[in-house]
This record gives sequence, structure tokens and C-alpha cells, in this order.
Amino acid sequence: MSLETIIDLQRHPLSDAAFRRASKQALDTDGVLALTEFLQPSALTALVTAAERNEDQAFFAKSTHNVYLTPPNEALPLDHIFNRQVVSTKGCICDDQVETNSPLRQLYDAAAFQQFLCAVLGEAALHPYADPLSSINIHYAPAGKELGWHFDNSEFAITLLLQKPSGGGAYEYIKDLRDAEKGEMNFSGVEAALDGRMVPVGLDIEPGTLVLFRGRNALHRVTPTQGDITRYLVVLAYNSEPGVELSESARQTFYGRVS
Repeated sequence: MSLETIIDLQRHPLSDAAFRRASKQALDTDGVLALTEFLQPSALTALVTAAERNEDQAFFAKSTHNVYLTPPNEALPLDHIFNRQVVSTKGCICDDQVETNSPLRQLYDAAAFQQFLCAVLGEAALHPYADPLSSINIHYAPAGKELGWHFDNSEFAITLLLQKPSGGGAYEYIKDLRDAEKGEMNFSGVEAALDGRMVPVGLDIEPGTLVLFRGRNALHRVTPTQGDITRYLVVLAYNSEPGVELSESARQTFYGRVS
């Protein structure tokens, strides 16, 4: 399968210098880049069919965590915003469960796609995870499932929405709410956000859309899914350096296994 059968390269000419510059500028300015109709309709249909077929293989986890994705700080009061817990619930299929002939694997490995990502993200190179589970994930969110407010530990996230629920499942974010590089956690701002005293930006994403997001300093969440249509989301995870793997404890929590 060639790349043009997966991506609409007429709409999204990945190798074009002007398209790369415009994409990079949008990401640098807004912290998010959403490329609608990125997938060819036939590729999207095939991926939705595969996701539906394999849904019974997904591991469903329910976890509580703070927005910083760190253990609680016992030196702070239990009601401090650093220790406040939010809920995340979703199902996940891991990299080793993605078929070898899946368009997702061909897209993930494609040199032209990685070169486009490097140009937009400002990275010299991108590398897969060293562990066998974390590079390509498919997330499942049937009714009531959600992704709680959090900041990412990674510099960037790359996702593809395959199927939109009939209600809920909205992506919301508040840009530049902390400065992780300077160690400024902005407890008061985070507390205001979690208490509903700040209005987040909503990102309306249609199936087939590729999203690049800088979530290290942007607080973000996905609201609970409503209705009988499961939300399918693909996460394409790369690293700036080779040999990186998700910790065994994180793999056990998110995937229900370490290998």
C-alpha cells in the first residue's frame, strides 16, 4: 500500500516546503495543528473496521491521577491542587496487537511522514519506543469513558481520530497554564481550571483528522463519551532519542501487562 492511498497528499502535500512552514507556524502559534481529512476515505473506513473488529482485545483501565501525572506529595495537604485526583478511563490496544499490514504501521514507519513531523515539530529525528507496546496505540472510549485533566510529560502528541461519538468526547485545553521548563506549576491557575473558573478552548475534530499537540504546558482533557458510538483514537508515539521505553509500572497501569 502506497502512502498516497493512506493520506490525501493533494490536500496535505507533506514534502512541500510551504506546506511544512505553514503547518509549523500554526503549531508554534496555537500549540495545536489539526489537519482535517488527512486520511483517505478508504483508509479511514479500513481502520474503523479493524478497530471495531479488535475492540474485544482492548484492556480497559480506570485510574486516578493528579494533573501533573506524578505521585501525591505528602508534604502538601490532601486538598492541595497538586494532590487533587481526577479520573481517566479508556480501553487500549497496544502496538503488538496492530496488524503487520495495517495502514497505521505503514504510516508510522513512512519516511515522508516522519520527515514532515520533524520539520513541523523542530526535531532532528523521530524514533519508536524500545518497548513492544507503546509506539502505536488505539484508544477506545465507549459511553461514560473520559480522559481527565492533565499535562503531558512529553513535548508533543500525535493523534488520529477514527470515529467520533454521538455526544461528548470533546477535546478541551487551556494553553500555557504552566511552565514546566522553569518549574512553574501555577497551582492557582490549575485550581481555577479544575473548579470551572476558566473557560477552555474546545477543538472540534472530525474523523480522519491528524492532530499535533503540545501538551506539556497546556492543561487538557477529553470529556465523557455519550451515546452508543465508541470513540476510536489512534496515538502515534515517537521519541526524540532512540532506546526510550515506557516504564514497566506505566505499562502495567495503562496496558495491563509489561510485554
